[in-house]
Amino acid sequence: MVDEVRKTALYVLSTLDKGHKTLDSLLEDVFREKTLFSKKDRALLQVLVYGVLRWRGRLDWIIDYFSKTRLNKIDPKVLNILRLGLFQIIYLDRIPVSAAVNTSVEMTKTDAAPWVVRYVNGLLRNAVREYQHVPFPEVGNDPAKALATKKSFPKWIIKRWLDRFGLKETELLCDVINIIPPITVRCNTLKTSREKLVKALNGYAEKIEITSYAPDGVFFSKPKRSIPNIEAFKGGLFAVQDEAAQLVTLLLDPQPGETILDACSGLGGKTGHIAQMMKNSGKLVAMDKDENKLLRLESEMYRLGVSIVTTCIHDLSNPLNREDFGKFDRILLDAPCSGLGVLRRNPDTKWRASQQNPAYCQKRQSLFLDNLAHLVKPSGVLVYAVCSMEPEENESVIKGFLNKHAKFDVEKRPTGLPFDACSLVNRNGYLKTFPHLNNMDGFFSVCMKRRK
Repeated sequence: MVDEVRKTALYVLSTLDKGHKTLDSLLEDVFREKTLFSKKDRALLQVLVYGVLRWRGRLDWIIDYFSKTRLNKIDPKVLNILRLGLFQIIYLDRIPVSAAVNTSVEMTKTDAAPWVVRYVNGLLRNAVREYQHVPFPEVGNDPAKALATKKSFPKWIIKRWLDRFGLKETELLCDVINIIPPITVRCNTLKTSREKLVKALNGYAEKIEITSYAPDGVFFSKPKRSIPNIEAFKGGLFAVQDEAAQLVTLLLDPQPGETILDACSGLGGKTGHIAQMMKNSGKLVAMDKDENKLLRLESEMYRLGVSIVTTCIHDLSNPLNREDFGKFDRILLDAPCSGLGVLRRNPDTKWRASQQNPAYCQKRQSLFLDNLAHLVKPSGVLVYAVCSMEPEENESVIKGFLNKHAKFDVEKRPTGLPFDACSLVNRNGYLKTFPHLNNMDGFFSVCMKRRK
């Protein structure tokens, strides 16, 4: 079965290269199909896939050093076999080197020529002996190339961060992103308290702690069961959600009895949080263009005991008719973005995103805000949020919106955040979080109030 795990890891990596699916959705499909995988098999699969994606840039540099064939000339499937083998050799102490090499060779034999099999075998055996002596670019000569190679990031991302953060902070940011983050969850206060949830999780996970800022957050590591199989999850006592995402809903500050729109609701992470802050009282509309996501959202609301949500299929690229929707006390736009703030959880995004992504996303984010502005009641609020730290998707979007919509002002002292979390809001009223500074995902959010 271990060979089957490696074959599956190769399938996942090769499918990701085609760009049609995200890692999360692909692993969901795999685990649904591979029902015979044991807990150990599933864990190894995730270690292999996430590990190769985190360290792909560094692995490729080492492969290129030992290979007589240029990296861009290596068959993509063979390249992923090399990455998997090399990752095990360098990073997985519990796997014998011989097993890492032999399973890689066996996978190559399935549909490659004999000379390719010899090539994979020879390269990995050379790497076993010499990988620790491979020279890397020097920071003093080319900081962007050096960090991109050693820390395993595309060079264009490193260049952006060096310009904004400088060398030391960029190094720290990269290091934190490459560390496996804890699992962060939000207590569902419609069913339990945070203190009771912590007790319910005892025995299911290690290092259970409460979050620093979000009043309902808990984080832990090494769960002894997959999340869906934990009794507290089955009973709807919590939802998986990073602390930064929880702060976004607190910034929205939803109240019982209000009419609220979650304009890009996705699978309903923030929808459930909004509902619990509303104490399951009022009207909450969850909107998304993807009908399948909304069906899963409805199932999630049932699990959490939420009854005030109605769903609506709509693509925000198109205007909304005020007569169909009426007006809302509060609107949350958790907009589609480059995802560069959540790379520690989604390392596949490193290699899918391009230099054009932030600028492309900015246009769509601005359009979505424009299409929502007229649905906000006088004295109502519009909260904009993205899981990105990039200026094009952050300050630039808001400046552009405020220039076009004079009736809106940024709430520079938002009332919904806990006192400690207010320190994360800068003088412009922007809530900004960073993995290396706050031990949470990189988010940007702002609350804008419409004048009467």
